[in-house]
Amino acid sequence: MKNWSRKYIANKLTMSVPGYGSIERGETDVCVTRLAQLAEIFEITLSNLLGMTEKTVFNFTKTQTTSTCFGINPILNNLDDLNLKQELEKYQQIQQAQQKEIENLQRQITQLEESFKLLKDERFSRS
Repeated sequence: MKNWSRKYIANKLTMSVPGYGSIERGETDVCVTRLAQLAEIFEITLSNLLGMTEKTVFNFTKTQTTSTCFGINPILNNLDDLNLKQELEKYQQIQQAQQKEIENLQRQITQLEESFKLLKDERFSRS
């Protein structure tokens, strides 16, 4: 976002550098109050800080101090959407190929059944 050091931001948040580092690395769930402070420091909206889209899932929890904290998990981004679309197309092609194979095998079964019936009828008629 901005080229500030962890120490600078930690001081602005009145917390330790390792504490802020764990937030930055996503190792710590962050309370709404702390997120609002971060948004204010970076001069952006809270939703921009969180990277919120219509595909964002919130996991709310209650802490010992009764303040609501949460982890934010964006489900998909555009790259993921593209990858999923490509995977879906690949599996649809595989499914179509498998369906054709099933149809071919069913035709073979029918032909074998007909051949078996002819052989059986021929054998029965000779007896």
